[in-house]
Amino acid sequence: MGEKKVTWLELFYDLIFVAAFSKSTHVLLHVEEGYIHLEYLLKFVLIFIPIWWAWVGQTMFINRFGEDFWHQRMFLILQMLFVLIMTSSLSVDFDQYYISFLTGYVGLRVMTAVQYLVVLRSEERGNRRNTAHYLGTRFWFGIIISLSSLFFDSWIRYAALYAGIIVEMIVPIAGRKHLVKSPTHTGHLLERFGLLTLILFGESVVSTLSVLQPQKGDWDSISFSILAFTLIVSIWWQYYDNVEKKVDKSVQTAGQTVIYGHLFILMSLSMIASSIQLLYLQEVHYSFIQYYLFGSVFIYFIATSLVFHKYKYEHQRLKINHLGLFTAILAAFLTVNLILFVPNIIILAQLTLFFVVYAKLTTT
Repeated sequence: MGEKKVTWLELFYDLIFVAAFSKSTHVLLHVEEGYIHLEYLLKFVLIFIPIWWAWVGQTMFINRFGEDFWHQRMFLILQMLFVLIMTSSLSVDFDQYYISFLTGYVGLRVMTAVQYLVVLRSEERGNRRNTAHYLGTRFWFGIIISLSSLFFDSWIRYAALYAGIIVEMIVPIAGRKHLVKSPTHTGHLLERFGLLTLILFGESVVSTLSVLQPQKGDWDSISFSILAFTLIVSIWWQYYDNVEKKVDKSVQTAGQTVIYGHLFILMSLSMIASSIQLLYLQEVHYSFIQYYLFGSVFIYFIATSLVFHKYKYEHQRLKINHLGLFTAILAAFLTVNLILFVPNIIILAQLTLFFVVYAKLTTT
């Protein structure tokens, strides 16, 4: 299988999603009485998943069937318009903007499904044609279910929307026997998800700086800013050194570990970014921010461990004792913090140390 390169149009497409992911992360900053209530945590997940899945759908089409043809360029440019419609409709008050949100999301998914059907005209009999036919026909079940939400009100509307999304997410898993016969370009796939992850790292830096306003002589704020940046850099180091140096890009799979594993990687990065801001603003209860922050880091740790384990060279894969060590470090820090009142800057230092150790043991 020949090497596949990321195009400039794909990078432009990613940038259109920046605002969408930023809006979803902003939901996590709704604090009431010292807590992020379950309502907002749930809204974050429900906003994040359609954005992620819309991006994944087009990315996976390009990975298998993308060519620099004018009609594929037009499909991608048209999708950008639907992304803008969907992004402008993202709000914690979903009801008011539901129709425009649904228009953007369904428009994106319809464009992706249609592209698979267009591919059928040029593909000869074989595994690639079978894959295009399977995805191009089965995705419509989920799209139609989501579209049916227009006929309902209240919570039933959202149940129909997300039932359709879940059906679409299950389609590749259910059809894995078809997809493995026309495997993904692993190098291109990891690069695409790496670039999307980089966008979220950038958002983490920007959103953190937006609340960190250190004044002259305010060494607490200055130190917090430096440590927050160091923490983000250590997470970046661990992720990209693994992607660049430790994974076997010649592995041929359906790519599902990368796809679904990154849902949790990306969501946890958004949660870590919001927790850094909340830690600085001190607007949440001490115990809540401990569970929220360390829980976010634990989700990121488990998700990255699983994703990279699948693609790492066998002799470089983490052993069970490594997983136990990292879990024990997080548990020890959390326990100390719950027993004693630990300053926020020390909490950042703890997490920075954790990611430095995590990066060191997984990238050397």
